[in-house]
Amino acid sequence: MRPLRSRLFAALALTPLLAGCFASQGGEAQDDGNGGNGSRLRVALAFPPAERLSPYGADATLLSRLGVAEGLTTMDANGAAAPALAASWRQVDEKTWVFTLRDAEFQDGTDVTPSAVVNALTRATRAEPAPAALSGVTLTAEADGGQAVRVRTAEPDPILPLRLSSPTLAVFSGKAYGTGGDGGRVDPVGTATGPFELTEVDGAASATLDRFDAYWGGRAQASGIDARFVADGTARANALRTGEVDIAEAVPVAQAATLDEDTRRDTATTRTTALLLNSSSGPFKDPGLRAAARAAVDTSALADGVYEGYADPGAGVYGPAVTWADGKRRKPAGRAQAERAKDTPITLATYDNRPELPEVAQVLKQQLEKAGFAVQLEVREYSRLESDALEGKFDAFVLARNTLVDTGDPVAVLAGDYTCDGGYNIAQLCDKDVDRAVAAAQRTADPGERQDAAMAAEAEILGTDAVVPLVHQRIITGVGTTVRGVVLDPYERALVGTGTRR
Repeated sequence: MRPLRSRLFAALALTPLLAGCFASQGGEAQDDGNGGNGSRLRVALAFPPAERLSPYGADATLLSRLGVAEGLTTMDANGAAAPALAASWRQVDEKTWVFTLRDAEFQDGTDVTPSAVVNALTRATRAEPAPAALSGVTLTAEADGGQAVRVRTAEPDPILPLRLSSPTLAVFSGKAYGTGGDGGRVDPVGTATGPFELTEVDGAASATLDRFDAYWGGRAQASGIDARFVADGTARANALRTGEVDIAEAVPVAQAATLDEDTRRDTATTRTTALLLNSSSGPFKDPGLRAAARAAVDTSALADGVYEGYADPGAGVYGPAVTWADGKRRKPAGRAQAERAKDTPITLATYDNRPELPEVAQVLKQQLEKAGFAVQLEVREYSRLESDALEGKFDAFVLARNTLVDTGDPVAVLAGDYTCDGGYNIAQLCDKDVDRAVAAAQRTADPGERQDAAMAAEAEILGTDAVVPLVHQRIITGVGTTVRGVVLDPYERALVGTGTRR
């Protein structure tokens, strides 16, 4: 297995185009009466930068949700590729696509040119670790005339336009990459193309953004954003309630009732919370003990108890927000018979950036102990936990994962999380039948047939009991009564757009 790498969910966005696609408070963007000179937005975010705002990993979510960065394409409400920096595209052959660029400008005043896009994509292919959207993909790009980019893949890639919508493949000006020739450090301050320009970052505490007036999609109605990174969910809810912030993401379920109804928005998302069992070492290398752990879990108790109805019991890797999944779901294949645990010691870990997860882990601890496991629980802030999780240092891990986050393609999360070469394989799963099923899904071009193949692969994965789906979440966003145009995105790729204002 190649070295594992950091890729979280979490939340992402290529905001401006999505602002018209998803539900937003106040509907369509309207003039604020000041020619777009609206007040600054104050936003409380759940996750501080974990990788110095590198666009190649988890921090891409911050850059996109705040309207800083975007790529050649974005993802529309139906999960299909839509224009962003590329106004259009066409497929030349099964391995080659040509993307025609729109007239756009980087925040440092330089033009978005084919050579700039080629440089950005080439740097992404050289990044270590590679962006999750490029997992298993060999990609090259070259200028094609004065306004187009030709992108080739080593193998046929039927979802390339959708793949390029990933925030981890955002395009920055040459200034962002410095003089190095590799895909290393990227500085997003003043070098992206979105409606808001990142001007200052205070470590893991805060970030300041100003409106980018030359944005190709029109001036944002807010004059800027003052973002605070607040890992404690109760503190985020309190900040909204006391008027310190205008938008608070990921409000804890336990705090939802403390917010006035008109400041509370809940959105069905493609995020699944799952119990991942380390299948390569420790007690859960034994399929029978994995089966015992799976049998011990009561998902309804989690959905109704911990999440207070803001979640559905776990059905699979994909939940109800992936509307086609339930009708295509297959019975898990090849499950082992559950063995009896006899005071078997295990370490169970999770993180507190999503405040329900420690409570989920505590309930799981009780359920697993009732089944004969001796559970040691470990809870940390995510950035202090991730590397240990990726290296397989825990026996079990509770993870909230957006199943369509990296590319919008349902197969991508399977390849990244559950195959031998997967870059976010916390379950340490390496199973030949799983790899074969995922590879078959990756080769399938027809959208409906690709969905069928994805569900066949899901059945193989669930059959290993390396992943136990717990709940499918609804995300609660706190929105001040004077705020309009917040983007409530089921894919968690958007939060603030050009029409967001107060």
